[in-house]
Amino acid sequence: MEKILNLIKKATPSYIFEFFQPIYHYLMALSAAVFYGFPSRKMIVIGVIGTKGKTTTCNLIAQILNFSGHKTGMATTVNFRIGNKEWKNETKQTMLGRFKLQKLLRQMVDEECEYAVVETSSEGILQYRHRFIDYDVAVFTNLSPEHIERHGGFENYRNAKVKLFEKVVRKKNGIGIYNLDDENVGYFLKPDIKNKYGYGIKFLTSHAYRQAGNFQFPKKLKISNISLFPDKTEFEFNNENFRMSLIGEFNVYNAAAAICAALSQGISIAKIKTALIKARAPFGRMEIIKSKDFNIIVDYAHEPASLEAVYKTIKNSGLMNKNSKMICLLGAQGGGRDKWKRPEMGKIADQYCDKIILTNEDPYDENPSQILSDIKSGIKKSENLYEIVDRKEAIKKALSLAKSGDAVVLTGKGGESSMCVENNKKIPWNESEIVKVLLNK
Repeated sequence: MEKILNLIKKATPSYIFEFFQPIYHYLMALSAAVFYGFPSRKMIVIGVIGTKGKTTTCNLIAQILNFSGHKTGMATTVNFRIGNKEWKNETKQTMLGRFKLQKLLRQMVDEECEYAVVETSSEGILQYRHRFIDYDVAVFTNLSPEHIERHGGFENYRNAKVKLFEKVVRKKNGIGIYNLDDENVGYFLKPDIKNKYGYGIKFLTSHAYRQAGNFQFPKKLKISNISLFPDKTEFEFNNENFRMSLIGEFNVYNAAAAICAALSQGISIAKIKTALIKARAPFGRMEIIKSKDFNIIVDYAHEPASLEAVYKTIKNSGLMNKNSKMICLLGAQGGGRDKWKRPEMGKIADQYCDKIILTNEDPYDENPSQILSDIKSGIKKSENLYEIVDRKEAIKKALSLAKSGDAVVLTGKGGESSMCVENNKKIPWNESEIVKVLLNK
């Protein structure tokens, strides 16, 4: 069926296909679910949506559930999981296509998973990849501008993500989990899901809930007393002490979402605490590689808010000496799209970094030099600024600039396994391994 629908798509003039596109996506989603026997109906499905933190939150939820004796499947941008078996996502898709996703869900059922944790993207929702997935829990991490050109504006981008909560509200015992510190949370609270869990530090009630109207207020769980260290983070959540190896305040938010998801499933605080101590971040998410004299941090941050969060964490958690330098390598992910964010990322690097190397990420068919030029337009300082299109050479340069106590920050690729260049060509890529090879040399 998938092949037939794809042949119809190829044979249809683009202007006609655009008109009938929703029907095409709906039929693809329905066909996939029918072919694999609606597997999501046989599990509790947790969907995680937002701009930042989705992959880490999914991984934490899956690890806590598995540790607590509930076999769990997971699908994220970076990795897949069934129980304790884990493998990389090589597709460069946050949310798999309809047939591949339903096939994976069927595999989870066949291997007796009780839960499926699915990182759910706005692009996936646009293409109905979420349809015929029987979500029971919706988790909202945060929202900031991203994929604006694809959606035709921030409001459309936000509305696409809200659709996950509109889907869960139809469930008799649906569960919603919300970051109450995000100024857009009101839009996600508006679908009046029966059971609500909210977490936050400040609880931005003045603006955040205005759009929600009348709703059953969520159980509010407060984050407090955060202590950041180079190799761990400690915090209180609802007056309980937690510790984890993940670092940074933004990861405390991710952990809080995962804790709420676990609590909603009846997991005890004692088990959650132990699971969180053992939990590990996914590949390329605040991954720290230590050299003899300085730290190298590999992270996926590819939009302004996440980039700033990474830089703040490195400054505040002891990953670099007090008077040392931050050497930052960055690009702008996805040639041909989201061009607005390039100078914004340049501005953030200009504010936090002592030395900046601009380089390739995934240029696709766009001229890489033009991408670098767009980022550079947001950078005021010209000293200690380098433009090196070849990313491997750029990493080599960043390492060569580092002195004792410095931090070398490589953002944009994270745990991705390929780089997309012109003519649909993919170059194999492993940022962490490249760093290790260069250090050995």
